[in-house]
Amino acid sequence: MSNLVAIVGRPNVGKSTFFNRMLGMRKSIIDDVSGVTRDRQYGTVEWNGRSFTLIDTGGFIGDSGDAFAAAIRSQVHIAIDEAEVIIFMVDVATGITDLDDQVSEMLHRSGKKVLLVVNKVDNSARHLDAHEFWTLGYEEMFPVSSSSGSGTGDLLDEVIRLLPDAEVFEEDLPKFAIIGRPNAGKSSLVNALLDENRSIVTDVAGTTRDAVHAKYSKFGKEFMLIDTAGLRKKKNVREDLEFYSVLRALRAIESADVCILMLDATTGVEGQDLNIFRLAVKNNKGVVVLVNKWDLVENKETNTAKDFEEKIKARLAPFSDVPVVFISVLEKQRLFRAIEVAMEVHNHRSTRISTSRLNNFVQDVIAQNPPPTYRGNFISIKYATQIHTPYPAFVLFCNHPKQIKEPYKNYLENRFREEFNFTGTPIALFFRQK
Repeated sequence: MSNLVAIVGRPNVGKSTFFNRMLGMRKSIIDDVSGVTRDRQYGTVEWNGRSFTLIDTGGFIGDSGDAFAAAIRSQVHIAIDEAEVIIFMVDVATGITDLDDQVSEMLHRSGKKVLLVVNKVDNSARHLDAHEFWTLGYEEMFPVSSSSGSGTGDLLDEVIRLLPDAEVFEEDLPKFAIIGRPNAGKSSLVNALLDENRSIVTDVAGTTRDAVHAKYSKFGKEFMLIDTAGLRKKKNVREDLEFYSVLRALRAIESADVCILMLDATTGVEGQDLNIFRLAVKNNKGVVVLVNKWDLVENKETNTAKDFEEKIKARLAPFSDVPVVFISVLEKQRLFRAIEVAMEVHNHRSTRISTSRLNNFVQDVIAQNPPPTYRGNFISIKYATQIHTPYPAFVLFCNHPKQIKEPYKNYLENRFREEFNFTGTPIALFFRQK
């Protein structure tokens, strides 16, 4: 399960600049993902062979009656509660403010691992000024400059040292994460799958405090189930449920091979469902959509499953090649079918295609519909190969790779899907200079 590190502090201390620099350190880092209520940023940072999810929280504002400020405070509280390590950022140019004191007291009460980071320390005079912040009561202080990157290496070394060890799975089994909005039926599905016979469940040590990994082994199926449903009661956090569910989904998605997105048939696809779905797609995970509570839907003669599925896929576009299974956890209807489909998607995601078959297919597709010319020159795709990634990814070598436009890329992806059946899993096509 991915470790969370949260950047916390009052407005204008340089949190976003620091966040952007951390994510700019590696080209392989995932795209930023917009959150909910207020745009929040999440990204994966890699350092010395370890990775963690970095969260850029909103600038903490005191007990203002403003609704916007209240939403930010709520999300800061949630990020603090969820994170393993907190980066508490202050500004050497302004010194300690009343808001810094408020944030500091809140962090001391949290009992979390907190790293005090004094930003904008870009000359020797400011190094001396930074000593003022020792009065906040932290054992260590890291003077940095987010704009230049000075001091960030030592800070990242300490972040990695404080993070718990990465999880190690004893068995190389498919990992399925159940994700979705609150009250979609995630907990009920887990109970229906695991409570039938407790002997089939083996707890795995070392998981994070807000997720349970369990081994399912029944009816010839074996996989690890990652449950991110509301397992832990929150006492001291004013929850923004949407932001909270995004954090939970982030942690589960990064650990999973296939994400099982649960929808509530009585409410349909909502904005938060789309946020969580896109997180899974951006991370190149397999996806299965389960429509729960289908037994509660009225007028099935006019509101058929086929119509409902078409509406779902229209909302999920452009990636709509996703299996949809209608279930009722309460009535235990089609639960085994849902598992079968998840296993199929896992197999699709693991598909390897021989180079000879791949090139014969690519040349046939190009012959049927060649790429448009570029400044009167023909674009020639000479060769294709599959690269070794956990999901299907292919490199196509050609003479003008930058001139392969999006419509033609979409055409190729659709033909790949028709030929090789990648239903439920994103695929990537890269064009390189021959």
